Amino acid sequence: MMASATDSRYGQKESSDQNFDYMFKILIIGNSSVGKTSFLFRYADDSFTPAFVSTVGIDFKVKTIYRNDKRIKLQIWDTAGQERYRTITTAYYRGAMGFILMYDITNEESFNAVQDWSTQIKTYSWDNAQVLLVGNKCDMEDERVVSSEKGRQLAEHLGELGRGSPPPRLPAHS
Repeated sequence: MMASATDSRYGQKESSDQNFDYMFKILIIGNSSVGKTSFLFRYADDSFTPAFVSTVGIDFKVKTIYRNDKRIKLQIWDTAGQERYRTITTAYYRGAMGFILMYDITNEESFNAVQDWSTQIKTYSWDNAQVLLVGNKCDMEDERVVSSEKGRQLAEHLGELGRGSPPPRLPAHS
């Protein structure tokens, strides 16, 4: 379950919990059905369910991590990928420090849409927002249609489009 204003388990704790050194707002964006919600649940709660329920509008989870003796609060927003929610979700881009731009390695259409999502980021967010390109569903290697190399090339290309240096290379997962 995601944290919301009406969720008493999170509402009280999170609103009064100011004990952190940094807070970052991160948005997960990409086409519908690329696995944004599953990715967030795996990262924030270490849980996974194969049941697919489309996100309506936007929701979020909070995760606290520790790096270099600092407590970092991550506010990770899960956005709906459908076009009909685009005006709602782009309103949240403004305050985001970073974006996880996601595509499905088994769906070429979702990969081809990355450029449009990148344009949305440039249009609605601030210039220094960091973007991490993620090819999701790597557990479905036998259905892969987008090669790792194509993903790397696109990441390098997007990194060269006026946002400073290319994004850091991530280690490959088996």
